[in-house]
Amino acid sequence: MSPKLKHLSGAEVVSIFRMFNFEVHSQKGSHVKLRRLVQGKKQTLTIPLHAELDTGTIRAIMRQAARYIPESDLRPHFYSK
Repeated sequence: MSPKLKHLSGAEVVSIFRMFNFEVHSQKGSHVKLRRLVQGKKQTLTIPLHAELDTGTIRAIMRQAARYIPESDLRPHFYSK
């Protein structure tokens, strides 16, 4: 049986990325921009602060984050065992 995506809120996703040294940079409406600097380069993620994110949205956030963080490090936070 393959692992399933967890049901997560926007706030939970923000707290996951805080573990990877992202900080809230700005917020406009219900979307927050997270940013971190790595070797002088800005890395930015945009997260909707909804009560529950759709699975497609979570997958898109993971795909976006995989540019900066190895997917093997992200999977335990986003998928159930």
